[in-house]
Amino acid sequence: MKNKEEVLSQVTGLFSDQKFAVLSTNQKGQPYSNLVAFASAGDLKTLYFATTRATRKFANISSDFRVSLLIDSRSNSSADFADAVAVTAVGKTEEVSKDERDLILEKYLAKHPELKEFVLSPTCAMMQVTVDTYYIVNRFQNVQELHMKI
Repeated sequence: MKNKEEVLSQVTGLFSDQKFAVLSTNQKGQPYSNLVAFASAGDLKTLYFATTRATRKFANISSDFRVSLLIDSRSNSSADFADAVAVTAVGKTEEVSKDERDLILEKYLAKHPELKEFVLSPTCAMMQVTVDTYYIVNRFQNVQELHMKI
């Protein structure tokens, strides 16, 4: 079992390496998942993604702000059973405030410069997930929890 600092380091490395996450929302009692480009705050307490306000995911979040994001290192090979790491972040989502938007966009675009036109569109919402808990799975069934609340 890894200590908290080792787990934080592993999660930070994974988040740095991976560009995409699977976002799961609640659509009238049914799970609904999307692939999103994400970025994380340095302290891992917040994750960010962008979406247009006309999407189903935005509508789902507007009616239920609870979400999960799955970020993993799989390569679709047999070695993944031993080597892949998957992190599920569970938390609450809201649109980034106008006061914070420019700072968050700068961090987000540092990771995803190809999305500049998309995120600068007036129809695009920059979303933040305040993470309550991370569930880290490695070696196929070794599960650790990392609680982010103070």
